[in-house]
Amino acid sequence: MNEPNTQRPVIPGFHPDPSICRVGDTYHLACSSFEFAPGVPILRSVDLRAWELIGHALHSPAHLDVTDAGPSGGVFAPTLRHHDGRFWMITTNWSDGGGHVLTWADDAAGPWAPPLRIPTLRGIDPDLAWDDDGTCFVTFAGVAHDGRTGIVQVELDLGRGVPLTEPKWIWGGTGGKFPEGPHLYRIGGTWYLLIAEGGTERGHAITVARGSSPRGPFQSNPGNPLLTRRGTDWPVQNTGHGDLVECTDGTWAIVYHGVRPRGSSPEWHVLGRETFADEVVWVDGWPRLTDRLDPAIAPDVPVGWQLPAGVIPADWVADGCFPDAVMRAEGEGWAVTAGGAGPTFVGRRQEHRWCNVVAQVSARDGSVGGIAVRIDARHAVELEVDDGTVRAVWAIGDVRHVLGAIGDEPGPVRLELAVGPTPPSGRPFDTGTGPDRIVATATVGGVEHVLGGIDGRYVSTEVAGGMTGRMLGIVCARGEVTVRSFEYVGSDG
Repeated sequence: MNEPNTQRPVIPGFHPDPSICRVGDTYHLACSSFEFAPGVPILRSVDLRAWELIGHALHSPAHLDVTDAGPSGGVFAPTLRHHDGRFWMITTNWSDGGGHVLTWADDAAGPWAPPLRIPTLRGIDPDLAWDDDGTCFVTFAGVAHDGRTGIVQVELDLGRGVPLTEPKWIWGGTGGKFPEGPHLYRIGGTWYLLIAEGGTERGHAITVARGSSPRGPFQSNPGNPLLTRRGTDWPVQNTGHGDLVECTDGTWAIVYHGVRPRGSSPEWHVLGRETFADEVVWVDGWPRLTDRLDPAIAPDVPVGWQLPAGVIPADWVADGCFPDAVMRAEGEGWAVTAGGAGPTFVGRRQEHRWCNVVAQVSARDGSVGGIAVRIDARHAVELEVDDGTVRAVWAIGDVRHVLGAIGDEPGPVRLELAVGPTPPSGRPFDTGTGPDRIVATATVGGVEHVLGGIDGRYVSTEVAGGMTGRMLGIVCARGEVTVRSFEYVGSDG
């Protein structure tokens, strides 16, 4: 088994609640997206180690409304399956009152069909499974017809998206809080029910049960939990919400999410819940995790990315709307406009422990905007240009504190946000040691000015709350800003 301190995500950054299926020699995977649009990223791999983003299942405003989602609202955990020659994705939009969302596509890259809504099923984390006679089961975390909470199940008319039975309670897990994230499989002649429990914090775990019918009853694995890191010093924590897949060579694997907390006790994680993968063997009819699957790129290899001109890239998302609603191509760059209800944010996930974001930005005629590292609008570091001034602003809750400011001059200003290690204090234990440090720098008239820096714990999930991770991108608080270039470089080394 690989040493635990070498474990790294196969899909880094905010990619939680992974669900996987294989078609031929290709693996496909979907993740949660919460308040960001487009929703439910779809990724593809041939080796479980290197993944490529190929699209989104909820890819247009007609398919997804996250206008009123707010931080960690919107789209919760999806399930991705392939059945009868078609890809199926089911998830929940928690924020629009429509309940579960069901869509399908002939190609995982899309286009995906307009979703069916299943508003009568109240709960989250729906799963899809089929019996030999074609019966489709939706298994989810919710409330059964008899009032019991836990993992419940209905039979579904797949063509109409209509439940055919009342929600029936089928399992409550092993005693951990929030039994959720179910996935139901038939392997050989046995049905297995894999769930998450313990909450998606330090107590998170994966447990499994089995039975002779998809409807239960289910017998708990005497070796449960299948996976947890609670009470350990392993650098990957909060492990849970897994999905099994049979590999091309007949072996098995599991994908699941976890976090990489850092800093002094109790530690903070900033990248969100990331997707990890392990090999699986079967012992006495139960799955068991063995070796970890390593990502394809070494930790000390810098990864660079640039916002292209003219085409919004697939990994570029917006908070509460679609990117093309707030940005348009302008020459070799982009114009980003403020929203009606508050600041606009459009950007990408932070996928590395250390990174730099550099942009050329201008804002004139009363406009205000620039670049940001953020969990949400209330937990962020922003570098904003405001018609004559460049400011580094630290948002911590309802307080917006100016770290530093400098006068600018006509034309674009070079803005840089650098995420790097916390300087050592020299003390064996220091509560001031955060997960990283964020430093804001502006270059005006060829002269570089460090406008301030903060402890990265204030832009972490433990401080902000919720279920997402850091995002890096462009903000516009008023009017319209022009972005001539935007570059991201990151590494884990």
